[in-house]
Amino acid sequence: MEEAKIFVNPISPDKVAESPGLLAYAHTAGGAVIRPEDKGKITGRAVSAMREQTDMQLSQLYKQMQLLAEQATAIRNRVEISERIYSAQMSFEPVVGHTYYFYQRKNGTDLLSMIAPDEWGRKFPFERCLATVRMMADHTWDVHYHEVSFTE
Repeated sequence: MEEAKIFVNPISPDKVAESPGLLAYAHTAGGAVIRPEDKGKITGRAVSAMREQTDMQLSQLYKQMQLLAEQATAIRNRVEISERIYSAQMSFEPVVGHTYYFYQRKNGTDLLSMIAPDEWGRKFPFERCLATVRMMADHTWDVHYHEVSFTE
């Protein structure tokens, strides 16, 4: 019978891993290259992407706030002119959806009329026509201001 040869590993036991598959780096020459990640780059890219996204969302919210502020201002202006129209002299009851004309007299008082500025004939009896107005369903007025004076 032949005697069994004892194998002696030429590599030092300090340089051999018992579980090489669990190492965080390549353990053979043909193993995949594993480079440690630069945590600063990863964090920098993530923070940059986060800032870009949140800046875009804040910009959208700011545009929405501007639109809401403009709408609120338009409603407030509509209420103010509606109160002025309702305090003006009118000898009829306005009907929703109909168009009327808002005049200022020479003495400074206001008048709401069904007669358009160009329907008065030769003599225009007012200081000026302030606006063409239409009563809306909520009893406020849609106002189109006149830039032109209809005086003689």
